Amino acid sequence: MARYTGSVWKKSRRLSFSVLETGKELNRRDYVPGQHGKTRRIKLSNYGLQLREKQRVRHMYGLTEKQFLNTFKKASKMQGVHGTNFLILLETRLDNVAYRMGFANTRRGSRQIVNHGHLLVNGKKVDIPSYRVKPGDVIEVKEKSKDMKFITESLEATLNFPAFVSVDKDAKKGTYVRVPERKELNKEINELLVVEYYNR
Repeated sequence: MARYTGSVWKKSRRLSFSVLETGKELNRRDYVPGQHGKTRRIKLSNYGLQLREKQRVRHMYGLTEKQFLNTFKKASKMQGVHGTNFLILLETRLDNVAYRMGFANTRRGSRQIVNHGHLLVNGKKVDIPSYRVKPGDVIEVKEKSKDMKFITESLEATLNFPAFVSVDKDAKKGTYVRVPERKELNKEINELLVVEYYNR
């Protein structure tokens, strides 16, 4: 299945969940899209709830179905809680860490700057969005790309950074300090439903 490139707001309304984690998508219309959206009441089965939760997480991180499943399988081989390990693996992708550091205002934008080779990891160019970032890794904007308006505006607009990254806005450089804790990630996600979906 190809990566979704349609309207993120429409997808958010369909899933009743803010894919961009801003809540803006649901402010104006908090019902599903379509002419019957306002009055339609759908009671989901257990499978429906599991599928919706899986789609929420997948669209939030912007992965294809195959990438999502492969990440889930990797998490199953790790020690600890399967669902938490899964979310941590998703958070340690380079495109996501760059997003958390404010180099882009959306994960889609972050994936693009990684793909186009604008970022360095420990001084070396990395253009693979799924690259696993390790604690202590330094991520910075390439010297030639530091004047990019897109990156500058995004950094200026970012007021708070998660505790697991440390960012120098002026140098356009950040350090992935440590692995995030579950309480620091999106509280609306019920990763247990995703685990149940794949283990059914």
